[in-house]
Amino acid sequence: MSSRTRTRPRTQLTTPDPARLALEALARRAGLHPDMVRRLVALGLVQPSGGSAAAPLFRAEDAPLLARAVRLRRDLGLNYAGAVLVCELLARIDTLEEQRREGAPTRRPREVRSARARGSG
Repeated sequence: MSSRTRTRPRTQLTTPDPARLALEALARRAGLHPDMVRRLVALGLVQPSGGSAAAPLFRAEDAPLLARAVRLRRDLGLNYAGAVLVCELLARIDTLEEQRREGAPTRRPREVRSARARGSG
């Protein structure tokens, strides 16, 4: 018999990233039912930023966005797809306003640029 001992590979213990939340924790933080979060994920409002397909992880910053979409649906009577679209547009407006405050040039939509080039804008 051999006197060699087997060594198991060491597994590195990692602490969970507090900025990443499981779907259920994200739902609690947003004040929503997990099924509602799944629906909004399916519509593309937020995307997992880690984990696996069976246990996705999300950014903690996604919770207010989810809550906003549900408020838009409730308060304005939008359907879910409309609420997602409005959230995306509001995020784009926020980005453009931030760029403007910082003095960064903003990109004009192609149709506006071409209309001005033709002299009709």
